[in-house]
Amino acid sequence: MKPLIMIPVRMAATRLPGKPLADIGGKPMIVRAWEQAMKSGFRVAVAAGDAQIISAIQNVGGDSVLTDPDLPSGSDRILAAARMIDPDGAHDIIINIQGDMPFASPDLALACAKLLARESACDIATLAAAETGPTDRSNPDVVKAVLALPEHATSGRALYFTRSTLYGDGPVWRHVGIYGYRRPALERFCAAPQSPLEKREKLEQLRAMEMGLQIWASVIGEAPLSVDNPADLEAARALA
Repeated sequence: MKPLIMIPVRMAATRLPGKPLADIGGKPMIVRAWEQAMKSGFRVAVAAGDAQIISAIQNVGGDSVLTDPDLPSGSDRILAAARMIDPDGAHDIIINIQGDMPFASPDLALACAKLLARESACDIATLAAAETGPTDRSNPDVVKAVLALPEHATSGRALYFTRSTLYGDGPVWRHVGIYGYRRPALERFCAAPQSPLEKREKLEQLRAMEMGLQIWASVIGEAPLSVDNPADLEAARALA
């Protein structure tokens, strides 16, 4: 296996305009995300929809690819960039790290790669973490991963993802939006139209599941901070 980490990012953001270049401790957020990804030891490139982001990454000596800003999703963006920088498909695993996770541990990319290496049936690897409190269960902004997870296991096949409140007792797993794709699975996924459940829940990973692709998840200790609004940005600055 030869993983390639891609960080898809664009300037357009309704809740936090210009988010990728927001200053966090003297560095743009996208630079911090790139620095963390580089610690994995894998090849890393930023798939950007805007020239300003390309410049920020070039200024620190990083690889970046300018993609169509109108691509519909981060998955489409990383595939377009992978086709440009690796047209022969030497990298058989594409790992999608979010550009708004400035402190994501490089271990998260490694966890996705290890899961793909261990589970031959896995087409897409992702991550999940325990709920942070009871309010997570009813919060539609917290995406829950429903996993086939045997007792004491730390990874299992994903059965569903939902924004809804889950019924009954048992752990609730927060989905962490980092993915590792086998390259053919990413190609198939991006070629397919949006699915009914994807539209209903506004979760693109459900398209993959409706297509019959298997998603597996590894359980991690804690979800990394994701910067989605001004309050998150202040929290990130406090950590820098």
